[in-house]
Amino acid sequence: MKLVIQGKNIEVTEAIREYVEQKIDKAVGHFQALTTGVDVHLSVARNPRIASSQSAEVTVYANGSIIRAEEKTENLYASIDLVADKIARKLRKFKERKSDRAAVKTSVAVLEQPPLPLPNGDRVVELPTQVVRNKYFAMPGMSVDEALEHLELIDHDFYVFRNANTGDINVVYERNHGGYGVIQPHNVK
Repeated sequence: MKLVIQGKNIEVTEAIREYVEQKIDKAVGHFQALTTGVDVHLSVARNPRIASSQSAEVTVYANGSIIRAEEKTENLYASIDLVADKIARKLRKFKERKSDRAAVKTSVAVLEQPPLPLPNGDRVVELPTQVVRNKYFAMPGMSVDEALEHLELIDHDFYVFRNANTGDINVVYERNHGGYGVIQPHNVK
């Protein structure tokens, strides 16, 4: 397993490196058959008004999936402890889901519905004048249920995926008032 440790606004000393290696090895050790690499990003906010200024972010690459967790506290070592515990829980959940995948699903989190018609407004879409960052990643086809599983693993508000049924790019997202939503393209002729 490849472990990469990086720091932002902090020097990653040998003591910090050893502590991270120990905690991450303990968290990921039971799942080494699943994991191919781990990235750890440690950072310190330089703004004195930010109370939880010490953050630790861990990204685990596991069998083509990405599992991510982040914690911020006032102490870097506490952040490392919390994020290691969180990533261990997520890996355990991921492994359980992989073994339960053959079981029959009893509920559907998101009902697939045809897209609603677009409103007839005279809105003009304005795009930013310059691209700040490009990201590239593989996008194999998957169901909405699989996209929801990935959404929970990466700890973001949304997840972009290629719908296996339609071949279109879709976005599944967490709604503010609970539940999930799906954004689908609407073909206007």
